[in-house]
Amino acid sequence: MNSQSPTHTTLGADLRALRRARGITIAELAARMGRSVGWISQVERDMSEPSISDLRGLAKCLDVPMSMLFAHASAPVEEQGYIVRSGARRPMGSGEEGLIEELLSPDLTDDFEMVHSTFAPQARMQSAAHRPTQEVAYVISGRLDLQIGARHFTVGAGDSFRIRNEPFLWSNPYDCPCVAVWVIAPPVY
Repeated sequence: MNSQSPTHTTLGADLRALRRARGITIAELAARMGRSVGWISQVERDMSEPSISDLRGLAKCLDVPMSMLFAHASAPVEEQGYIVRSGARRPMGSGEEGLIEELLSPDLTDDFEMVHSTFAPQARMQSAAHRPTQEVAYVISGRLDLQIGARHFTVGAGDSFRIRNEPFLWSNPYDCPCVAVWVIAPPVY
């Protein structure tokens, strides 16, 4: 076991998973970062701790919010990689569009990720997303309007939906928040 603090034990694995999911080689990432291949390799193996500036650069190169890279919550050693406590979920994104997302998966090393999403009342996605993923979501509470490709839907509590590498938009024009759990493959955050 490595001697790094529990806070950083999954950062390297997450960086490696994100890099691979985007089809970026270590050499390509090193070139984009202006760093050596050895340095990237050491960071991915949790043998070197990146600075805040490095994290900012990695987030930009991997197209993820910086909070995703430094928000590893400390967990007891026996729970790391297995359990995510409700108060220790990693936040994702800025919440600017009225969407609060938290990672439910212990890390990003699986073939998929689980995300807890809360869509604020009157919130809407500003521009369509189109990701090379397959996504399935289950609505826990509230309602959500979706556009998947050219189709329009309204989903509510107990409903689920799938998006397969298609452009999509969401909006919550209702007075209550909508809460959903998403499974996304491969991981994108």
